[in-house]
Amino acid sequence: MIAIVQTYWSMLLRALGQTLLLTLLSLIFAMIIGMIFGLMNVGSNRVLNFIGTVYVDAVRGVPLIVLAYFIYFGVPAGIKMMGIQDFRLSALQAGTIALSMNCGAYMAEIIRAGIESVDKGQMEASRSLGLTYGKSMRLVVLPQAIRTMIPSIINQFIITLKDTSILSVIGFPELTNMGKTISGNTFKSLQTWAIVGIMYMVVIVTLSKIAKRIERRTSLGR
Repeated sequence: MIAIVQTYWSMLLRALGQTLLLTLLSLIFAMIIGMIFGLMNVGSNRVLNFIGTVYVDAVRGVPLIVLAYFIYFGVPAGIKMMGIQDFRLSALQAGTIALSMNCGAYMAEIIRAGIESVDKGQMEASRSLGLTYGKSMRLVVLPQAIRTMIPSIINQFIITLKDTSILSVIGFPELTNMGKTISGNTFKSLQTWAIVGIMYMVVIVTLSKIAKRIERRTSLGR
Protein backbone atom coordinates (compact mmCIF):
# COMPACT_ATOMS: atom_id res chain seq x y z
CA MET A 1 0.00 0.00 0.00
CA ILE A 2 2.84 2.40 0.88
CA ALA A 3 4.51 1.70 -2.47
CA ILE A 4 1.29 2.61 -4.31
CA VAL A 5 0.98 5.87 -2.38
CA GLN A 6 4.62 6.76 -3.04
CA THR A 7 4.30 6.06 -6.76
CA TYR A 8 0.82 7.43 -7.49
CA TRP A 9 0.23 10.04 -4.78
CA SER A 10 0.27 12.95 -7.23
CA MET A 11 -2.23 11.23 -9.53
CA LEU A 12 -4.48 10.40 -6.59
CA LEU A 13 -4.42 13.96 -5.29
CA ARG A 14 -5.10 15.31 -8.79
CA ALA A 15 -8.05 12.93 -9.11
CA LEU A 16 -9.35 14.01 -5.69
CA GLY A 17 -9.07 17.62 -6.85
CA GLN A 18 -11.09 16.79 -9.97
CA THR A 19 -13.69 15.08 -7.78
CA LEU A 20 -14.01 18.13 -5.53
CA LEU A 21 -14.09 20.48 -8.54
CA LEU A 22 -16.91 18.53 -10.15
CA THR A 23 -18.78 18.42 -6.85
CA LEU A 24 -18.47 22.17 -6.26
CA LEU A 25 -19.48 23.10 -9.81
CA SER A 26 -22.45 20.74 -9.66
CA LEU A 27 -23.56 22.07 -6.29
CA ILE A 28 -23.41 25.69 -7.47
CA PHE A 29 -25.58 24.97 -10.51
CA ALA A 30 -27.79 22.66 -8.47
CA MET A 31 -28.47 25.49 -6.02
CA ILE A 32 -29.64 27.68 -8.89
CA ILE A 33 -31.80 24.90 -10.33
CA GLY A 34 -33.12 23.98 -6.89
CA MET A 35 -34.01 27.58 -6.07
CA ILE A 36 -35.90 28.01 -9.34
CA PHE A 37 -37.94 24.82 -9.09
CA GLY A 38 -38.26 25.02 -5.31
CA LEU A 39 -39.89 28.44 -5.62
CA MET A 40 -42.10 27.11 -8.41
CA ASN A 41 -43.36 24.40 -6.06
CA VAL A 42 -44.27 26.77 -3.21
CA GLY A 43 -45.94 29.43 -5.35
CA SER A 44 -49.64 29.73 -6.04
CA ASN A 45 -49.36 29.42 -9.82
CA ARG A 46 -50.61 25.96 -10.77
CA VAL A 47 -48.74 25.92 -14.09
CA LEU A 48 -45.44 26.62 -12.33
CA ASN A 49 -46.31 24.05 -9.65
CA PHE A 50 -46.88 21.48 -12.39
CA ILE A 51 -43.61 22.29 -14.15
CA GLY A 52 -41.66 22.12 -10.90
CA THR A 53 -43.25 18.83 -9.87
CA VAL A 54 -42.66 17.24 -13.29
CA TYR A 55 -38.99 18.23 -13.24
CA VAL A 56 -38.36 16.93 -9.73
CA ASP A 57 -40.22 13.66 -10.31
CA ALA A 58 -38.73 13.06 -13.76
CA VAL A 59 -35.10 13.66 -12.78
CA ARG A 60 -35.33 11.77 -9.50
CA GLY A 61 -36.93 8.88 -11.35
CA VAL A 62 -33.96 8.42 -13.71
CA PRO A 63 -30.76 6.76 -12.40
CA LEU A 64 -27.77 9.10 -12.48
CA ILE A 65 -25.77 6.71 -14.66
CA VAL A 66 -28.54 6.73 -17.30
CA LEU A 67 -28.70 10.53 -17.15
CA ALA A 68 -24.91 10.72 -17.58
CA TYR A 69 -24.98 8.40 -20.59
CA PHE A 70 -27.86 10.35 -22.12
CA ILE A 71 -26.07 13.70 -21.79
CA TYR A 72 -22.60 12.47 -22.79
CA PHE A 73 -23.60 10.21 -25.68
CA GLY A 74 -27.26 10.92 -26.46
CA VAL A 75 -27.33 14.71 -26.60
CA PRO A 76 -24.36 15.05 -29.03
CA ALA A 77 -25.84 12.28 -31.18
CA GLY A 78 -29.18 14.09 -31.27
CA ILE A 79 -27.55 17.38 -32.19
CA LYS A 80 -25.55 15.68 -34.97
CA MET A 81 -28.84 14.38 -36.37
CA MET A 82 -29.90 18.03 -36.62
CA GLY A 83 -26.90 18.74 -38.87
CA ILE A 84 -24.39 20.11 -36.37
CA GLN A 85 -21.42 17.75 -36.73
CA ASP A 86 -18.78 19.36 -34.51
CA PHE A 87 -20.77 19.46 -31.25
CA ARG A 88 -19.16 17.54 -28.39
CA LEU A 89 -19.31 17.57 -24.61
CA SER A 90 -16.27 16.93 -22.47
CA ALA A 91 -16.55 14.51 -19.58
CA LEU A 92 -16.40 17.47 -17.16
CA GLN A 93 -19.18 19.32 -18.98
CA ALA A 94 -21.42 16.26 -19.25
CA GLY A 95 -20.69 15.24 -15.67
CA THR A 96 -21.46 18.71 -14.35
CA ILE A 97 -24.75 18.86 -16.26
CA ALA A 98 -25.81 15.38 -15.12
CA LEU A 99 -24.90 15.93 -11.48
CA SER A 100 -26.39 19.44 -11.46
CA MET A 101 -29.71 18.19 -12.82
CA ASN A 102 -29.77 15.26 -10.40
CA CYS A 103 -28.69 17.26 -7.37
CA GLY A 104 -30.92 20.18 -8.40
CA ALA A 105 -34.02 18.01 -8.18
CA TYR A 106 -33.19 17.03 -4.60
CA MET A 107 -32.15 20.59 -3.79
CA ALA A 108 -35.55 21.81 -4.99
CA GLU A 109 -37.20 19.59 -2.40
CA ILE A 110 -34.82 20.82 0.31
CA ILE A 111 -35.62 24.43 -0.55
CA ARG A 112 -39.36 23.74 -0.77
CA ALA A 113 -39.33 22.07 2.64
CA GLY A 114 -37.23 24.87 4.11
CA ILE A 115 -39.61 27.55 2.87
CA GLU A 116 -42.67 25.65 4.05
CA SER A 117 -41.09 25.27 7.51
CA VAL A 118 -41.37 29.05 7.98
CA ASP A 119 -44.66 30.07 9.55
CA LYS A 120 -47.12 31.34 6.93
CA GLY A 121 -47.85 34.30 9.17
CA GLN A 122 -44.41 35.69 8.27
CA MET A 123 -45.41 36.04 4.64
CA GLU A 124 -48.84 37.42 5.52
CA ALA A 125 -47.34 39.99 7.90
CA SER A 126 -44.79 41.20 5.36
CA ARG A 127 -47.43 41.43 2.64
CA SER A 128 -49.67 43.44 4.98
CA LEU A 129 -46.79 45.91 5.39
CA GLY A 130 -46.82 46.55 1.66
CA LEU A 131 -44.00 44.29 0.50
CA THR A 132 -44.45 42.43 -2.77
CA TYR A 133 -44.41 38.63 -2.83
CA GLY A 134 -40.88 38.62 -4.24
CA LYS A 135 -39.51 41.01 -1.61
CA SER A 136 -41.32 39.16 1.17
CA MET A 137 -39.79 35.90 0.01
CA ARG A 138 -36.30 37.38 -0.41
CA LEU A 139 -36.15 39.55 2.72
CA VAL A 140 -38.33 37.70 5.22
CA VAL A 141 -38.96 34.04 4.37
CA LEU A 142 -35.72 32.88 2.73
CA PRO A 143 -33.35 34.19 5.45
CA GLN A 144 -35.28 32.14 8.01
CA ALA A 145 -35.59 29.11 5.75
CA ILE A 146 -31.87 29.02 4.96
CA ARG A 147 -31.05 28.30 8.60
CA THR A 148 -33.02 25.07 8.43
CA MET A 149 -31.73 24.20 4.95
CA ILE A 150 -27.97 24.46 5.62
CA PRO A 151 -27.48 21.00 7.21
CA SER A 152 -29.50 19.33 4.43
CA ILE A 153 -27.54 21.22 1.78
CA ILE A 154 -24.24 20.01 3.27
CA ASN A 155 -25.60 16.45 3.38
CA GLN A 156 -26.56 16.79 -0.28
CA PHE A 157 -23.03 17.99 -0.97
CA ILE A 158 -21.75 14.76 0.60
CA ILE A 159 -24.15 12.66 -1.49
CA THR A 160 -23.10 14.50 -4.64
CA LEU A 161 -19.44 13.93 -3.79
CA LYS A 162 -20.07 10.20 -3.58
CA ASP A 163 -22.14 10.26 -6.77
CA THR A 164 -19.15 11.57 -8.73
CA SER A 165 -17.81 8.00 -8.69
CA ILE A 166 -20.62 7.03 -11.08
CA LEU A 167 -19.20 9.39 -13.68
CA SER A 168 -16.16 7.17 -14.12
CA VAL A 169 -18.35 5.40 -16.70
CA ILE A 170 -17.98 8.38 -19.08
CA GLY A 171 -14.24 8.64 -18.51
CA PHE A 172 -14.12 11.58 -16.14
CA PRO A 173 -10.75 11.42 -14.30
CA GLU A 174 -12.16 11.48 -10.79
CA LEU A 175 -10.96 9.39 -7.85
CA THR A 176 -12.78 6.15 -8.67
CA ASN A 177 -11.63 6.25 -12.28
CA MET A 178 -8.07 6.79 -11.10
CA GLY A 179 -8.48 3.83 -8.76
CA LYS A 180 -9.41 1.66 -11.75
CA THR A 181 -6.31 2.84 -13.62
CA ILE A 182 -3.93 2.24 -10.71
CA SER A 183 -5.49 -1.15 -9.96
CA GLY A 184 -5.02 -2.17 -13.57
CA ASN A 185 -1.40 -1.00 -13.60
CA THR A 186 -0.33 -2.59 -10.31
CA PHE A 187 -2.64 -5.63 -10.13
CA LYS A 188 -3.09 -4.77 -6.44
CA SER A 189 -6.82 -4.24 -6.20
CA LEU A 190 -7.11 -4.67 -2.43
CA GLN A 191 -4.51 -2.04 -1.60
CA THR A 192 -5.60 0.37 -4.32
CA TRP A 193 -9.27 0.39 -3.39
CA ALA A 194 -8.37 0.62 0.31
CA ILE A 195 -6.45 3.83 -0.44
CA VAL A 196 -9.29 5.24 -2.54
CA GLY A 197 -11.81 4.33 0.16
CA ILE A 198 -9.72 6.03 2.85
CA MET A 199 -9.46 9.20 0.76
CA TYR A 200 -13.22 9.32 0.28
CA MET A 201 -13.76 8.58 3.96
CA VAL A 202 -11.47 11.38 5.16
CA VAL A 203 -13.24 13.99 3.01
CA ILE A 204 -16.76 12.75 3.76
CA VAL A 205 -16.22 12.36 7.51
CA THR A 206 -14.79 15.90 7.61
CA LEU A 207 -17.82 17.28 5.80
CA SER A 208 -20.15 15.29 8.07
CA LYS A 209 -18.52 16.80 11.15
CA ILE A 210 -18.93 20.27 9.67
CA ALA A 211 -22.60 19.55 8.93
CA LYS A 212 -23.24 18.41 12.51
CA ARG A 213 -21.51 21.46 13.95
CA ILE A 214 -23.52 23.82 11.74
CA GLU A 215 -26.72 21.96 12.60
CA ARG A 216 -26.02 22.39 16.32
CA ARG A 217 -25.28 26.09 15.92
CA THR A 218 -28.39 26.76 13.85
CA SER A 219 -30.59 24.84 16.30
CA LEU A 220 -29.17 26.81 19.25
CA GLY A 221 -29.61 30.08 17.39
CA ARG A 222 -33.35 29.68 16.97
